[in-house]
Amino acid sequence: MITKPKARKFRIRRSLPEGEAQGQPETLRSVGPTPLIPQQPNERFRSYDEDDRFSDPAPQRRQDPAMSPIPDDAGPDVSDMVTTTSFADAGTEIDAIRREGLTGRQLRMARRVAQKHGLAPTSDFDAVRLLRAEGIDPFQRATMLDLVMPRDDEADDEGAPPPARPAAQQPMPIGRVQLPQTMPSNNPYLPSTEVSPAERRARDIVDIQRDIARRRRRKLLLLLTRLSAFVFLPTLLAGWYYFSHATQMYATKSEFLILQADAQGGSGLGGLLSGTQFATNQDSIAVQSYLQSRDAMIRLNEDLGFKEHFKQSWIDPIQRLDPDASDEAAYKIYKKNVKIGYDPTEGVIRMEVIAADPEVSAAFSSHLIDYAEERVDELSRRKREDQMRDARASLELSKAERREAQERLVALQENSILDPQGEIASIRALINTVELQVQEKELALNSQLNNARPNQARVDALRSEVRLLRDELDRQNDRLNNATEGQSSLAAMSAQIQMAQADLATADLFLQSALQNEKQTELEANRQVRYLTTSVRPVAPDEATYPRAFENTILAFLIFSGVYLMISLTASILREQVSS
Repeated sequence: MITKPKARKFRIRRSLPEGEAQGQPETLRSVGPTPLIPQQPNERFRSYDEDDRFSDPAPQRRQDPAMSPIPDDAGPDVSDMVTTTSFADAGTEIDAIRREGLTGRQLRMARRVAQKHGLAPTSDFDAVRLLRAEGIDPFQRATMLDLVMPRDDEADDEGAPPPARPAAQQPMPIGRVQLPQTMPSNNPYLPSTEVSPAERRARDIVDIQRDIARRRRRKLLLLLTRLSAFVFLPTLLAGWYYFSHATQMYATKSEFLILQADAQGGSGLGGLLSGTQFATNQDSIAVQSYLQSRDAMIRLNEDLGFKEHFKQSWIDPIQRLDPDASDEAAYKIYKKNVKIGYDPTEGVIRMEVIAADPEVSAAFSSHLIDYAEERVDELSRRKREDQMRDARASLELSKAERREAQERLVALQENSILDPQGEIASIRALINTVELQVQEKELALNSQLNNARPNQARVDALRSEVRLLRDELDRQNDRLNNATEGQSSLAAMSAQIQMAQADLATADLFLQSALQNEKQTELEANRQVRYLTTSVRPVAPDEATYPRAFENTILAFLIFSGVYLMISLTASILREQVSS
């Protein structure tokens, strides 16, 4: 495709001053005699453009197109060359060309072609006449690039001077009448290019505004490019995955809670909290942790084949397990698809199990609830068993101690007098009686010895009775206080029996306390029984729950936007710190 070039603008003069027509070409002078039009001091120029028609600012000065001004001082040779016959013939041809009805575009084209071939027409119709005289068709279509003249400053890369122009393309002197041509830059008749300071200031302001707008457009384009690369494109990929490639997943929801047995008594803070969700708070947290553990995942895999379900080939690669996936990879999928939440204010555990098949999802949920119930029973059973085991051990120990005390008391009673206390009382009564008799005999003996002539026989009898009474007293004291061979004394035996009786009484008290503690522990154990009650049973869904394509796409857009914003702010802060 050939682009039509922009035609150069030319300025022409209607006439030349006197004395400047000697340099006219021969063709111009061969037209014929024409009266000279005097040059006005303020001669106006006629402008010519490719797309505008030829305008004549002074129509009253228009002359015959075939006439060319010839100065008076051109000499006698010029007047001799012009004849009336040639002038008439030229005017007749121009009139015939004018009657052809040529358009302004054709006339302008003819003038350009004439200038290209070095002719000097006085008008558009004269240009057609001269071209036809030279045997050139002025309306032949040719490439418009041939009409463009090379500039004077065109030179090769080595700095060689530009090629010489033909004589027809050389700039003509200003003093001659010349049709549209390029005016030299040193022409004193050209208008001034200087502008006023106000216009220059306004032009600078406009240039600054255009530069600001251009920079804003460039920055906006860069911003849109970054947003497209880091936000829009990833969001588009995420939406494409969620809407077209993500496997539909079915979620089964269930709710259950852990209850405590009704309290039969109690006081204090334990009685206030019994029967509320705070009493089973720890058990609920323990069950939640167990259901989210690897132990529950392994049991579910052994019972229902959790890994095999997510290894199926029709599941999309992002949610599918590898054929040789490890337990760690399966546990990641388990945590992603088994969601458990605990509400401490209500005490309800909410569970959501996601699977690629609705029936499999419901089966997974039911088995997990069974695992939770077993775990609750195990936790409370162990607690009850520990408490009952301690109570029973204490009771058995009390029984053994009482049995030992009782056996020791029986052994003491078998090896001694049946009633040591009564025996001791009788011995002490006998000792008292003997001591009274000894005192009476000693008094009688002393009264006999105080006589001047005591009765020797009476004295001897009294002395013998006192000795016998003292021997009996010593024997009874020995019987009471001193142990014999193979048998303890009555006092020691009585003390041992009393101690054995005290031990037996203490063992009886311990046994009674152990029995009471066992009964109380049994009651407490019954009150500490935990029950798992399923308030919302798992039901297989009939429609896919995931993926939520629109919500996930919006979430991906927000995430990418937030990441881009954080990175942009960080980069701006770092750039500001570095520049400061």
